[in-house]
Amino acid sequence: MAKFKVSVAGKDGEKSQEVIEAVDRFAVYRDVRERGERVLEIEEETSTSQFFSSSFITSLLNPIALDDKVVLTRNLAAMLEAGLTTSRALSVMERQSKNPYFQSVIGSLIAEVKRGATLSSAFAKYPAVFSQLMISMTRAGEESGKLAESLRVVGTQMERASNLTKKVKGALIYPSIVLFAMVGIGILMLMFVVPTLTQTFRELGTELPPTTEAIIVASEFLANNTFVALTLMAAFVGAFMWAMNTPTGKLVSNWIFLRIPIISGLIMETNAARTTRTLASLLSAGVDVVLSIGITRDVLENAFYKKVLSEAEEEVTKGGQMSATFNKYPKLYPPLVTEMIAVGEETGRLSDLLKETATFYEESVERQTKDLSTIIEPFLMLIIGAAVGFFALSMIAPIYSLSNAI
Repeated sequence: MAKFKVSVAGKDGEKSQEVIEAVDRFAVYRDVRERGERVLEIEEETSTSQFFSSSFITSLLNPIALDDKVVLTRNLAAMLEAGLTTSRALSVMERQSKNPYFQSVIGSLIAEVKRGATLSSAFAKYPAVFSQLMISMTRAGEESGKLAESLRVVGTQMERASNLTKKVKGALIYPSIVLFAMVGIGILMLMFVVPTLTQTFRELGTELPPTTEAIIVASEFLANNTFVALTLMAAFVGAFMWAMNTPTGKLVSNWIFLRIPIISGLIMETNAARTTRTLASLLSAGVDVVLSIGITRDVLENAFYKKVLSEAEEEVTKGGQMSATFNKYPKLYPPLVTEMIAVGEETGRLSDLLKETATFYEESVERQTKDLSTIIEPFLMLIIGAAVGFFALSMIAPIYSLSNAI
């Protein structure tokens, strides 16, 4: 049993927090709704012993790729459809897996299932391995008697999400390498090139501009305190990454990325694809609308999109329509998403229309990521040109001034 810190809205709208012990998040949502209340926010509590447990450390040292989980769900669906028992199907996957840690996890799943536990509750014992979406889809399949179909749907969902993430990351590799190389070359120049020029300037006793003085100070500090400088840089990077993982840091970074001209459109369509695909998968598996919205909110990473889903969950709980909430945020969700949800709610084909919308935006993101490197190149050239120009004006201009004086 896991402990969850839950923010709850009562029947009178009053908000409160409590700690609920349950098998998984699905059970928390169900218990709270049975009380006539609504889950606003849910977070699993992690104790220090859990954090330093051997399984947690093993999962960090030997992580399980998302592709391995996709293979697991797809093959399980095929074998269950062929008539194999859950434990036997898992045994086949245990033998096929090449990841030692994943083999041990599957072995534990087999033991749980043989003891009479459901597959979803067995998955729930490994929240670091199996996502809430996968657990909820499996539970919905078990309750509806369509486990194989649910596993196939969640496998497709994870595969599409993985492909989308890979394409976006792949498009950003080139600019990242260029920027990294530029920083590296800048450090090398400060350590080996600038000291030579500095010695020349001092011998001639010329007056230097402020920008040149700043570069010389940075160069001297880096050359004389290399270890300290590198440690400070590493500490700065670490502190920056830590800050970006705090709630405030995430909010700030989300706000910034949503306002970058090229990236903002890609983020909008990526989140539109992820939202509609996840909702479609859950609804097609038989999960009710309110719970589907809550799970989709947990799947999304951007705080602003999470807020939209929270409001949509509240609106649907009150008897309203999901599309009404999405319509309030045209800068986050494209009009097509809102219109398709509205039509789906009116015709009763919400899941089918969401799938079509997800496919449309996934293909759109794929087209954009193919050209992203080409689009970013001019901006990279401007950044590199500005850096080179700054260095040239700061270090080479004084040399020309000396030449003219002579």
